[in-house]
Amino acid sequence: MPECLRLPGAEAERGTIVTTPTSARMEEACQDLVLSQAQIQEVYSSLLAQINLGLGRVTNQRATVKCFPTYVKELPNGHERGRFLALDLGGTNFRVLLIELDDGDFKMESRIFAVPHHIMTGSGKDLFDHIAECLSTFAHAQHIEHEVLPLGFTFSFPCSQHGLTEARLAQWTKGFSCSGVEGEDVVRLLEEAIQRRNDVQIKVCAVLNDTTGTLMSCAWKKHDTYVGLIIGTGTNACYVERLENVELWDGSWEEPKQVIVNTEWGAFGSKGELDHVLTEYDREIDQHSINPGRQVFEKMISGMYMGELVRLVLQRLTKKGLLFGGLGSEELAEKGSFYTKYVTEVESDAPGDYTNCRMVLEELGLDNATDEDCENVRYVCEVVSRRAAFLVGTGLAVLLNKMNRPSVTVGVDGSVYRYHPHVHRLMCEQINQLINPGIQFELMLSEDGSGRGAALVAAVASRTNS
Repeated sequence: MPECLRLPGAEAERGTIVTTPTSARMEEACQDLVLSQAQIQEVYSSLLAQINLGLGRVTNQRATVKCFPTYVKELPNGHERGRFLALDLGGTNFRVLLIELDDGDFKMESRIFAVPHHIMTGSGKDLFDHIAECLSTFAHAQHIEHEVLPLGFTFSFPCSQHGLTEARLAQWTKGFSCSGVEGEDVVRLLEEAIQRRNDVQIKVCAVLNDTTGTLMSCAWKKHDTYVGLIIGTGTNACYVERLENVELWDGSWEEPKQVIVNTEWGAFGSKGELDHVLTEYDREIDQHSINPGRQVFEKMISGMYMGELVRLVLQRLTKKGLLFGGLGSEELAEKGSFYTKYVTEVESDAPGDYTNCRMVLEELGLDNATDEDCENVRYVCEVVSRRAAFLVGTGLAVLLNKMNRPSVTVGVDGSVYRYHPHVHRLMCEQINQLINPGIQFELMLSEDGSGRGAALVAAVASRTNS
């Protein structure tokens, strides 16, 4: 990934977007998805206000951006040593990792386990029993079942933390709805499940989410990393805040007087703060989701929803006669049929080349698309992904300006950022529109934040507690 620094002349005029040439009728039909500079500024101001509410002891309860202190104060120094286990739960797959750190060197063994849908929507006991079973299977395969290894648990759902090893689930996201977990300490639930099996020994040193892990993973290599960002199935960001600004802080005031704050910014907009930029497509996505009225910002950005947003736009434009001669297909009419990976594939075509686009449309039963249809499908993908990138870039500008550090690396992970051909550049473009003079930034692709990052949190905790 190239560095993204604030450069003279990097600003670009907003309100117009440089994309695939397309008809005026198509641009007009998609205009609601193009954010004006005034709308961006309003999002910026509102998000900053919600972050400040979230940091306040009296105001936190009414904030949509909760800004949970993570209790991670120390960042890696690159000299961590030892063997550590990491568990990573944040979606439909679950990972167990054994990581060895040796003064800057890194070795890893890992295994991926599926989380079946009936587990995702069943009881909390069944979920944590499944996690414990996966951990046991991995430990026996690695012949470490009798070792007591420090463990970092990446649990990538909104939690309020009450210590480095205590995190209570605030609400399920990402399609999970396990009963008996919201409001409970997930570390205790994990430890109880392990005790029920009684065939492995662990010491949970830390619970964290993937944004914290991403920050820590990048900070191991670049010591000016102060922001972690995820744009994948969901979206979230964390950043290093001075303790004096974190009114919820109830931990140690010893140096360093800082803590990583988990913003949970995906929930931004749940009290109407984004109503001025929501489209009919956003409202339909929200209405038919498992959590209507919640995670509004996330639904405008993340991979879980981006493909469906594009499908809804394509379906409406087809009904208006602007696409496919007004004739759609059964596949296009089916909810969830336009995967987010299709957005990446369509936008990966070179200008004037529609190879990927035609392959996608054929999978959707649209075999007779014209070049103009392909051009217009690409345009729809572009306006949806560009809006998402601009919203994330606006959020990062809020955090960079708030910290006001002269140079900051932003650790980034997630499938949308990792695979989309233009999101990185578009985010940089938006940040440069809003960042304060004198601040330099770099976006750095994280190497396995939720895995290596969990081990690094455990390693730093072991180092500072020894």
